[in-house]
Amino acid sequence: MAGTDMNQQTHDGGPEQSREEPPVRADQSQTAAAEPEEERKRPGKKPLVILAIIVIIVVIAAIIYWLMNRGLETTDDAFTDGNAAIIAPKTSGYIVRLLVNDNQKVNKGDLLAEIDPKDATAQRDQAQAQLGLATAQLHQAEAQLALSKVQYPAQRDQALASQAQARAQLQNAEAAYRRQHGVDPKATTQSNIDSATAQWRSAQAEYQNATAQVEIASQVALQIRQQETNVEARQQQVSQAEAQLETANLNLSYTKVIAPYSGYITKRNIELGSLVQAGSSLFSLVSPDIWVTANFKESQLQYMKPGDHVSISVDAYPDLKLEGHVDSIQMGSGSHFSAFPAENATGNFVKIVQRVPVKIVIDKGLDPNHPLPLGLSVEPEVTVK
Repeated sequence: MAGTDMNQQTHDGGPEQSREEPPVRADQSQTAAAEPEEERKRPGKKPLVILAIIVIIVVIAAIIYWLMNRGLETTDDAFTDGNAAIIAPKTSGYIVRLLVNDNQKVNKGDLLAEIDPKDATAQRDQAQAQLGLATAQLHQAEAQLALSKVQYPAQRDQALASQAQARAQLQNAEAAYRRQHGVDPKATTQSNIDSATAQWRSAQAEYQNATAQVEIASQVALQIRQQETNVEARQQQVSQAEAQLETANLNLSYTKVIAPYSGYITKRNIELGSLVQAGSSLFSLVSPDIWVTANFKESQLQYMKPGDHVSISVDAYPDLKLEGHVDSIQMGSGSHFSAFPAENATGNFVKIVQRVPVKIVIDKGLDPNHPLPLGLSVEPEVTVK
């Protein structure tokens, strides 16, 4: 029994000895458990390295972009531009021939349309008849002038000869008259006296008549000048008739509408049989020679000048790449030349960046058989120096 008690005491003494060990504090156990959790939450160096790499890449990309775009000016406010002439007739009438359609290509000198030429043809024929009549009258006047230059001097010479002959006859008649009146009446007869008197008076009359003819024939220069004046008047009539014929031919030519240059027909406003008035719009003719009008900001013009190289992309044709050069810079902003220019009063002024049109001529890349339409959006990139 005693041994049993001893063993029991010894067995019971184990817990007592364990209870005598120093107890573990609660805060120490919590700290030990929190340390691994904080180590897990604490950020490592790897995210910082990734962030640094990203920043470096962005900086390098920005530097490369700046280097690549340094000296380049671009805008999306640009479009294709060109000449588009309004074709209008110079005379009125009905369209009897219409030879073009919208978007049709025509060459310089092609007949586009024709207005009824009947009235113009009649006026042309009348002018031709007037010219023929005036020409005939001129030829007649020229013939009379040539004849007068020969005839009038001959008439003057003939008048002088007749005057000399009449003078001689008068002298003979005068001598006979004096002889008959100077002799003894018994030596002559009254009949001889009367005959001598009559011949003398007749000779006087003939001489006076011959003298008058000489005076008339002596005005040869004046008579020729009158014929020359007549010829000049006929020449003026011929010139007037020629001018009328030229005007009639011109009016007749106006009935044919001809293409002034090669291009494309657009906005056709007429049909066969339409009545058109002089100056009214028939259609427009677009020239295939196009350029680009780019509206750059005023802050982009500092180094831009004519001759700068331009690369052009077309929105409608992404694969089409054009090259050109700056032709000119407009001497004024687009708003200044608008229909209603802005007037900024002192009280409500708001500064707005102005845009200036720049003309860009296309040098390479266009297909002559497929020109670009007007008004297409493009993006020019100007290399400034």
